[in-house]
Amino acid sequence: MGSLPLNSHINTIQPIAIPIYNYATKELKQEKARFDTRLSKEQKLFFERAARVGGYRSLTDFVVLTVQEKAKEIISEKEQTIASKRDSDIFFDAITNSPKANKNLIDATNEYKALLS
Repeated sequence: MGSLPLNSHINTIQPIAIPIYNYATKELKQEKARFDTRLSKEQKLFFERAARVGGYRSLTDFVVLTVQEKAKEIISEKEQTIASKRDSDIFFDAITNSPKANKNLIDATNEYKALLS
């Protein structure tokens, strides 16, 4: 299976946790979902070793926490890139398509020049 193409217009979807309040027990619970994957025996042994060495309680904890941290990093980086692109578009648009100076700006410029001379 090949890698996914990079899209220049990825919509950011924020994962949400929907808390569920159990009125009988007065507990707040979050819905759970399952994620299954197949991997080679060597990968599983390697990941289990990393989990042990890293001090994680289990392989599941290691995988979930590591993937979650990497996901946050990827999303943050992409959002910064998108924001940076949007900011530079706004900036360059303001420079290249700036409106003509109004009377107040012209008067202020003339006053400034008069102070310098």
